[in-house]
Amino acid sequence: MADALAHRGPDDSGVFHDEMAGLGLAFRRLAILDLSPEGHQPMLSRSGRLAIVFNGEVYNHEELKRELGSGPWRGHSDTEVMLEAIERWGVERAVRRFIGMFAFALWDRTERQLYLVRDRLGIKPLYYGRAGSAFVFASELKAIRRYPGFEGEIDRDALAAYLRHNYVPTPRCIYKGLCKLPPGSLLRMTSPDSEPEIRRYWPGEEVVLSGQRDLLNVSDETAVEQLHRLLLDSVRLRMIADVPLGAFLSGGVDSSTVVALMQAVSRRPVKTFTIGFHEAGYNEAADARAVAAHLQTEHTELYVTSRDALDVVPRLAEIYDEPFADSSQIPTFLVSRLARQSVTVSLSGDGGDELFGGYNRYVLTRRIWSLIRPIPKAFRKWAEAGFAAISPQKMDSGFRWQKSLLRGAAGDKVHKAAALLSSNSECDIYHRLLSHWKDPGEVVLGSNEPAILAGWIQRIAAQLPIEETMMAVDLLNYLPDDILTKVDRASMAVALEARVPLLDHRVVEFAWRLPRSAKMRRGTTKWLLRQILYKYVPPRLIERPKMGFGVPIGSWLRGPLREWAEALLSRKSLTEEGLFNPEPIREKWTEHIQGKRNWEYPLWDVLVFQDWLVRSGTARRAPVIGAPGHTLARLAAS
Repeated sequence: MADALAHRGPDDSGVFHDEMAGLGLAFRRLAILDLSPEGHQPMLSRSGRLAIVFNGEVYNHEELKRELGSGPWRGHSDTEVMLEAIERWGVERAVRRFIGMFAFALWDRTERQLYLVRDRLGIKPLYYGRAGSAFVFASELKAIRRYPGFEGEIDRDALAAYLRHNYVPTPRCIYKGLCKLPPGSLLRMTSPDSEPEIRRYWPGEEVVLSGQRDLLNVSDETAVEQLHRLLLDSVRLRMIADVPLGAFLSGGVDSSTVVALMQAVSRRPVKTFTIGFHEAGYNEAADARAVAAHLQTEHTELYVTSRDALDVVPRLAEIYDEPFADSSQIPTFLVSRLARQSVTVSLSGDGGDELFGGYNRYVLTRRIWSLIRPIPKAFRKWAEAGFAAISPQKMDSGFRWQKSLLRGAAGDKVHKAAALLSSNSECDIYHRLLSHWKDPGEVVLGSNEPAILAGWIQRIAAQLPIEETMMAVDLLNYLPDDILTKVDRASMAVALEARVPLLDHRVVEFAWRLPRSAKMRRGTTKWLLRQILYKYVPPRLIERPKMGFGVPIGSWLRGPLREWAEALLSRKSLTEEGLFNPEPIREKWTEHIQGKRNWEYPLWDVLVFQDWLVRSGTARRAPVIGAPGHTLARLAAS
């Protein structure tokens, strides 16, 4: 099982057994703090009572170490401090004191209890469940698949949820009998046969609601000062490492803020990394270069070709392990691979959109509902069907005269907007904006889609306005299950540790005590965060339309990926596992390749799952050999 995770920890490995209890812990180490053998895991506490395997970093370990006393300490790793803190204060009290990202398993040899713990925001992954009669757990599913007796039956309900969101939402897993431990949770087991007891030591939903009930009443200047101080400390803590360190830089508000603060506390130029694409609509490299030049970082920029990106496609199943279809997974892996050539740790700007109101949907949802609500629903349904009948090309030609943001993508934008016309409420609009397949139950045979996100939306919307509801649901679901999953798997695939200072829980708690006007003001998103950034970078380098970190999947499916996709979406491939109804998938595929509609997102979901099904060893059939180029053929042969 540990060998399957060698990519997450290439520097060292170890195993601990408690044979009387029938328990084993195995670990692969990526050495970041205390590179000596004193940082080896599994690690025992000083008394020998506790054994731990721990993925992540506890950044305030030096402060905790001073509070715990003079030792004797064997080394200077955060793992050793964690063990002593837990032994003195107990698991939950200690974890509440930790500032960091972590997933760990702790065995109490005296009380004969097993604990699994995941960090507050879900930055680090942790799966658990049953394999035969055994209770198993790991950072990635590929380790659990190695356990003797693991059957790997697909959970059809989880598959339906995946098709809606392009990820399997927590706590579900693509395999029956396995789960993801929710962020901010602690699992305890008292015997191998008992059901695990799970409780939230940091209940994210309550953090959101209590913050909104106790809003800060301070001036703009005070709010800027307080957030600035919090972020400086968060960045400073995340720059503690015994290995080379750098940062991803896209040139947007979030990553530029992180890099600016890093440079402010660093005595030497920060190493920054950007990848560029030759396709203008997907390229942020020039913007990042301008920010890097202003901040005087040691900047590395690599322009990648479509071939470079396409060559990642055969590796997606291996990298992401569970079906995961956010297409920005490809450039995220490429920039991680670039950074790993120079550093072992890289800071990232993830979290800024969810905390400070950065997504367009936070502004548009209420506006859309106010426009369509007065229109009779029957007419809205008729109009939605009418727009859907017109191909994107015809719409594009109709907008040739218009020199606006619609130009060049009018058809796709109109189709996406028209799909919202029959919505029943603001919450319904938001749910549709998050949905790839409108009715996954029509696609996955024998499924009953769990209403995980819909439940969150309804529950929070009963207590908060739609803008705060969207930010809360995104923070508690979309962020850990999509954004943080994407960054963790892409970075750890090349043994790079990614740290996210905007998601320090103190920053999160502060952000939820801010009024909306501090986040979205007069059409400006992330207003408060921008005020901090403008202390370091002039607005002219930052103020531009938001650009997603993506790749042109839609055109690739009509071009270099077409042969590969056609093989995976053939009626035979779609029916032989008995999971899919091929008709709606084939219909979308036909419309896509004919240019009638752009179905890149729902089709990519199915394609990624189909490819994963084979490459993970879950399906019986052989991998599909086809485009792009000979890469897939080489992988299949190996």
